[in-house]
Parts: sequence; C-alpha cells; structure tokens
Amino acid sequence: MSTSSRFTVALHILTWMALVSRQREIVTSDQIAASVNTNPVFIRRILGLLEKAHLVTVQHGTGAGWKLAHKAEEISLLDVFQAVEQAPLFEMHHSQPNQACPVGRGIQPALKGFYENAENALKQQLAQTTIADVLQETLTFA
Repeated sequence: MSTSSRFTVALHILTWMALVSRQREIVTSDQIAASVNTNPVFIRRILGLLEKAHLVTVQHGTGAGWKLAHKAEEISLLDVFQAVEQAPLFEMHHSQPNQACPVGRGIQPALKGFYENAENALKQQLAQTTIADVLQETLTFA
C-alpha cells in the first residue's frame, strides 16, 4: 500500500523548469528526466497530466519540447496536486468491512469526516505555496 510519487515528481519537474526557464524556454522530457533520474516516458506521462491542467504547454515539430504555461509564482502546489492526484488522499477499505461487527459497521462513517478534514487542511496549505517558493527553498540546499 504505497503512495504515489506523481505529486513529488510533478513538483520536481515544474521546479526544474522554473529554474532553467531563465536560460531556455523550451525543455525536453529527456532533459527533465536527467534531473529526476528516471525514464523520460514516466516524465511524459506526468507532463501530459500537467498539460491537461494547463500548467505546461507542449511545442511540436522543430524545437519540440515543454514550457511552463504560467510564471512559477502563479502555480500553486494545490494546482499541481489536483492535476496529478485523481484519487482521494485517504481511501477506504477495498472490500466492505464485516457489517456484523460494531467496528466494521461504523469505521467508514467515522473515518470519513476525519479524512475530509485532513484533506481540506492539506489543500489549504498547498494553496499557499507556489512553485517559485519551492524553487527558492530548493536552492538553499544546493
């Protein structure tokens, strides 16, 4: 039961693009993959989700590649999260708990409110941080 790394990889992609956009506007998935240290195919899948959310754009043909659709200061972490994470942050059981058991019968309704509150708090926090903030913080460790 591992969590997805899509959000972390998407943040890495956009932060790297924000950094290199100072020298070049268009970057390739191979260039991004070198920074993330993963397969360019995986990078293209994430970029596809980011494009669908209008956070990046793709240029085809000569000079093909990707670029940020907005300034790094205008892209919140919530924008990125919503682009790449379609499932709820916390999921319930994959099969129905035993309804004859008092815990099995009541656990899902009890957890639903806790999970919703936690996810809302996370989203509020993500909305307050931008890719520019992540880049600035990242460079303090470089």
